[in-house]
Amino acid sequence: MEEEDESVLIAENSTTNGHINGESSQFSFTVFLDRVGEVILSVNSTGLSWIPADCPIDDNSSCIGRLCHAESAAEIKFSDVYATELADWGAVRQLTKCCFLHQDSEMYLFVVHAMQRTKTKASFWHLVEYTFGHRDQLVCQMIVNNIKLYLAKQIGRPKSLLVFVNPKSGKGNGQNIWGVVAPIFSRAKVRAQVTVTERAGHAFDLVSSMSNRELISYDGIVAVGGDGLFNEILNGLLSSRFKTEFPPVPPEFMASPGEDPSTSVPIPNEINAADEDVEFSFPHEWFRFGLIPAGSTDAIVICTTGARDPITSALHIVLGKRIGLDIAQVVKWKATMDSDFEPSVHYTASFAGYGFYGDVITESEKYRWMGPKRYDFAGTKAFLRHRSYEAEISYLDVKSKKTHLGLTEDNSDGATEACQSQKRKIEHVICRANCEVCNTPNTGMVKSKWLRTRGHFLSVGAAVISCRNERAPDGLVADAHLSDGLLHLILIKNCSHALYLWHLTHLARKGGSPLDFKFVEHHKTPAFAFTSFGKEGVWNLDGEILRAHKLSAQVFRGLVSLFANGPEV
Repeated sequence: MEEEDESVLIAENSTTNGHINGESSQFSFTVFLDRVGEVILSVNSTGLSWIPADCPIDDNSSCIGRLCHAESAAEIKFSDVYATELADWGAVRQLTKCCFLHQDSEMYLFVVHAMQRTKTKASFWHLVEYTFGHRDQLVCQMIVNNIKLYLAKQIGRPKSLLVFVNPKSGKGNGQNIWGVVAPIFSRAKVRAQVTVTERAGHAFDLVSSMSNRELISYDGIVAVGGDGLFNEILNGLLSSRFKTEFPPVPPEFMASPGEDPSTSVPIPNEINAADEDVEFSFPHEWFRFGLIPAGSTDAIVICTTGARDPITSALHIVLGKRIGLDIAQVVKWKATMDSDFEPSVHYTASFAGYGFYGDVITESEKYRWMGPKRYDFAGTKAFLRHRSYEAEISYLDVKSKKTHLGLTEDNSDGATEACQSQKRKIEHVICRANCEVCNTPNTGMVKSKWLRTRGHFLSVGAAVISCRNERAPDGLVADAHLSDGLLHLILIKNCSHALYLWHLTHLARKGGSPLDFKFVEHHKTPAFAFTSFGKEGVWNLDGEILRAHKLSAQVFRGLVSLFANGPEV
């Protein structure tokens, strides 16, 4: 008992010196760890660690003893710890000296909640709990208080979140998935204001109608659903707050018979902010989006966390991870200058597709009762129809000099087809956590001329990110980045059924080369303009249908931030 009193005294003195003087201090306690036994627990400003208190590891120890104690020692960084709490009086299981049998002892308990990366896939995180015990409740309280003080110093962790749950997304498991991850937020002391959406557009209406003052009372918005729900919330936030000019377009884009081709593109109306006394800036200093996968494809969450796993995503959120994300502004224009139609503005974080992609989303709407399988069925029907569409696409050519891995590259689309294929192989740098491409400021990039192509296309795609998913493990563009300020324009020219099938099989294969075909054009650009001929075109905008004869788009680098860390390799 005297030894326990001394531990309390040491803890009190160490805590006072460490926090009042602002100095880094370390204190140790002899406690019991469940399934291990007596350990020496050390706590400092970076984390906690422990080693077995008895049977020191040396060359004279048995093999079993060395293995047992090596596995019993561990270190956890506070950046991986999301909560700690006192538990009730209970039993702690201890290893005997032979490391085979357990004997139980009852004492006061406290638990440390943390995340751990899986051994085979670093991007998959799972929950771990470490239960410690001591016969003096004051010692447990002292350790928990110290850990909480250090956790409070972790930067960027949310305290209050607005949560939208789509009960019908994917296989209809949205509410069940939130029920699984909600305890993580509760343990981390994150307040969650939960709204279960009742209809399409529900989240959009609520977010767009919120005042800025009300919105910034939260640290972010979390979507429990698929890419469609995230896109809905994103548009609700940006449509009423983001003030910017429409995308640049070539001079002839707005011209119609009898009109002056130099007609300028109008600037969107200013948002009436008379009732707003708080400005919401973009990119915002601390406000972030969170996405917990419950959809049909979940491409955004796979690209930003590396895993389609609700637990992993929840841990990214409560641990306050942060990554920038490019956003594309897509504008639907009136067909002619005489039309009374006003341009409509939309935003996407992943993909906009025309032709085959528009056919699939249109056809799939007829089979919603099939769930996620409707996309496979609709895709098969669209493939068998093999429709091509006449269109003209203009894109802004961007030339930049950048050095990567000791190679200097000229990012210009004016090169020959063979050079384009070779260039793609050189630039095949996958976006990941602490990505060098995304973290490098734009330097030496010069906007030059508009380039134009016209013909019959099976599909036209504009990818903001790689769009990885279970059907396309490398995505549409394997080396697309989350925050580099570029769209990937993918044009699939009319070709035979067999060749298009060959292209699609490369998309569905890990390590495939879907862009290395003569009928495929791939251009990196910050902006493009599109005009269809004949019947009005149908675009697939993150799972939503957009009908447009004329459309233009531009990308904004790192416009919003996500509670994510990027895929870990």
